Amino acid sequence: MTPLIWRFLPAGGYAGRPGALILRSATASRRAWLAFLSGFFEPVFYLVAMGQGLGSLVGALPGPDGRPISYAAFIAPGLLAASAMNGAVFDSTYNVFFKLKYARLYDAMLATPLGPVDVALGEIGWALIRGGLYALGFLSVMAGFGLLASPWALLALPAALVVAFAFAAVGMAATSFMRSWQDFDLVTLAILPMFLFSTTFYPLSVYPRWLQIVVECLPLFHAVELMRGLTTGVAGLGLLGHLAYFVVMIGGGVAVASRRLDALLLR
Repeated sequence: MTPLIWRFLPAGGYAGRPGALILRSATASRRAWLAFLSGFFEPVFYLVAMGQGLGSLVGALPGPDGRPISYAAFIAPGLLAASAMNGAVFDSTYNVFFKLKYARLYDAMLATPLGPVDVALGEIGWALIRGGLYALGFLSVMAGFGLLASPWALLALPAALVVAFAFAAVGMAATSFMRSWQDFDLVTLAILPMFLFSTTFYPLSVYPRWLQIVVECLPLFHAVELMRGLTTGVAGLGLLGHLAYFVVMIGGGVAVASRRLDALLLR
């Protein structure tokens, strides 16, 4: 971390032990492995139902470079991005809220040498791992269906980890402002439209221009474009712009989550 980033984090909040929290989450998840795995199957069902079923009626769609690709090859990268997002968001919102408001787990943790930055990075790191595992599983399914058309697809997993990291950081920051379970309706209100409209199932050109501008501001749109470029082999400099978007999300999310934990639990 650079000195500039440290200015946005609470002073004395980092003890260098976020790995202890990741280990604790991994140990606790051994008894809930079925719930952990369930999130992997949703995008697979979408791919089979829409990519293989509806795709036979839709036909080919323009890829990132304008060349036609099958409907399954078009939606698969979007579902890959959604897998990384969903895995990260679930852990960094609902699970973190329960630990923060009901289990009071973080109060006990901060009585140890751990600081709020350790807690934030540890929880975000575990959410990143969950999102990355979902992405890895879905990439394997894509490979089985023959939907990875380029060696650039090898970079799709690291890119999915960046996406998961960004959504986990922002998700945990947002959770620190939640007051009750009813507030999580806002999470659904944000995630579901992003999933449906961020060019996951349709190209951007089908929307009117004003709606295209709105879609282009959504984080999942950048994730979908990043995955679609890598899995189809259209890897230009524009992908770096999408990555930069998530770097900003990561920095802002970690800073806000750390400061909120410091304010909620130590002051």
